[in-house]
Amino acid sequence: MARIGIIGSEGRMGHALAEAIAAAGEVLAGGIDKGGDPAALAAGSDVLVDFSSPHALEANLDAAVAAGVPVVIGTTGLEERHHWLIDSAAEHIAVLQTGNTSLGVNMLAFLVREAASRLGEDWDIEIVETHHRMKVDAPSGTALLLGEAAAKGRGVRLDEVAARGRDGITGARRRGDIGFASLRGGTVAGDHSVHLLADNERITLSHLAENRGIFARGAVRAAQWLIGQAPGRHDMGGVLGI
Repeated sequence: MARIGIIGSEGRMGHALAEAIAAAGEVLAGGIDKGGDPAALAAGSDVLVDFSSPHALEANLDAAVAAGVPVVIGTTGLEERHHWLIDSAAEHIAVLQTGNTSLGVNMLAFLVREAASRLGEDWDIEIVETHHRMKVDAPSGTALLLGEAAAKGRGVRLDEVAARGRDGITGARRRGDIGFASLRGGTVAGDHSVHLLADNERITLSHLAENRGIFARGAVRAAQWLIGQAPGRHDMGGVLGI
């Protein structure tokens, strides 16, 4: 049985992870939250799962590297500096970072990449996401994951084609853009739709999250898979074999 440590154990995802670890027949090695010692947790774990906050990431990665323990990072709101830290840690340990641990969402990303690669720029791509009123970042990490998948399918950089806000007289839509729209309200766990629109026809690929249990189950499966993987930066595609 794998010993899985939770960073961010007192949050809603932390509680869902504890339940998913038990359901998977693995061992909860312990958990920490703000002010906790990631080094002690890493020392007693076979793998860590981090759903804490961006500002805690550096210390969490340092602890994982020092202990030689792989880590799954599901924290969203990461910036360029955080990705540099992840790349640096991945030189020493296996790190799986993703904007969404749901197996369904990652299969959706695969389908989006395939569709974008085959349909071409005659098809406009717009990504719409809805989350609960308490979510603090936008677009969501999942929306960006889907945008990256679409951009990869087209062989372009997302930061060069992303349209992340429209207001006022914006002019006609720029060919090749990947658009984002974020809705906030209620208690929605996470709804994502990728619209591919051409003249006289449309395709919509969607995923609806009914509760956080799907993210916890996916994170535990990712943690199980990550144990024994070579140092490097991994993603959920490896977990799904796609």
